[in-house]
Amino acid sequence: MNNMKNEGTYARALAVSARIGGTAGTGLHARVLNEIGQSIVRGDLVPGDPLPNADAWSAAHGVSRTVLREVIKVLAGKGMVETRTKVGTRVRPRKDWNFLDPDVLLWRYGPWTTAEEARSLFELRRAIEPAAGALAAARATAAEIAELWRHLAEMERAGDDGARFAVPDLAFHQAILRMSGNELIGSLAALIETALVISLRLSDDNPEGQGHSLGLHRRVIEGIAARDPAAASAALLALLDEAEADVRSSLAARQARGARPPAAAESGRP
Repeated sequence: MNNMKNEGTYARALAVSARIGGTAGTGLHARVLNEIGQSIVRGDLVPGDPLPNADAWSAAHGVSRTVLREVIKVLAGKGMVETRTKVGTRVRPRKDWNFLDPDVLLWRYGPWTTAEEARSLFELRRAIEPAAGALAAARATAAEIAELWRHLAEMERAGDDGARFAVPDLAFHQAILRMSGNELIGSLAALIETALVISLRLSDDNPEGQGHSLGLHRRVIEGIAARDPAAASAALLALLDEAEADVRSSLAARQARGARPPAAAESGRP
């Protein structure tokens, strides 16, 4: 059973790592969902704005009205749009959006993200992951701790190859949530997956790469293996502090180069 769980975790990590490039999925439905969702989050469509005529949208995106209706249903489920008789479909106020939805979270943090905006992402991770690490120190089995060591070995082999590093890194953080033994915390795995993907994507310009975080990953495992909740929690906090510093460094490098998000360059937005 544990092997099946581990394989499932790794498969999910592989799938999520593909999202570092900036998409929340593949296929026609996912492509249209991403395009419309991103346009709303970017502010191309502001709260209260009507979505364009269905025929116009279908023609613009090259999809059938059926696909478009399904996409609108998904967006409505995320709290981003609402459809009313005789009014049509309009963008809902930002306060109604479900920012804990992995897709919305991924759309929220694009190339235009600032360091201040990224801070809220790390505040979320700090509220969850260190607590999960402390519980894991009390509850993890020997097999689960061995799994963490395997993920660390994979990270060491990946070095500063960001795409390769992402897979075991995602699996590492997922495993800690599961090892907490708390089903409610474990159910946050998809959210943390997305938050970590965003962190990796935002820090891809960091000149130090990813390999420098290996020592802190090792400290996390050592704290869990020693059954020391305080040490495990502190190591995870330090790891998150370092990850946020990487993001800030990467964003500063982009700003220094005068990099602009593709959407802004196309629309003329500052």
